[in-house]
Amino acid sequence: MARVLVADDEPDIRRIIGIFLRRVGHEIVEADDGMTAMALMEELRPDAAVVDVVMPGMTGIELTRTIRSLPHLAPTPIIILSARTLPHEVEEGMKSGANMYLSKPFSPSTLIAAVNRVLNA
Repeated sequence: MARVLVADDEPDIRRIIGIFLRRVGHEIVEADDGMTAMALMEELRPDAAVVDVVMPGMTGIELTRTIRSLPHLAPTPIIILSARTLPHEVEEGMKSGANMYLSKPFSPSTLIAAVNRVLNA
């Protein structure tokens, strides 16, 4: 179906997201920090990205802003998936250019629906 970049510094979270999205046919590319995620965005041009906010090297907010600033990557749908869910944190994520902001913990069905929604938008 689609290639999805999953950027999170927690290996268990990346693994769980990967399991859910692979089950519905998506190819998963993983990054454990923001700098690696940005390099993979440039190299592989995934169809969508699911990113955490708190990551070493470059936060998910910084990553989203960087992606949105580059014309060849700007159209890529981005979902922020984070435990940071205070109203001002969600607002910052959306202002950075995210298409959606989901909270951790998350349900598999919510994540799958969100990925499918941004891919089909």
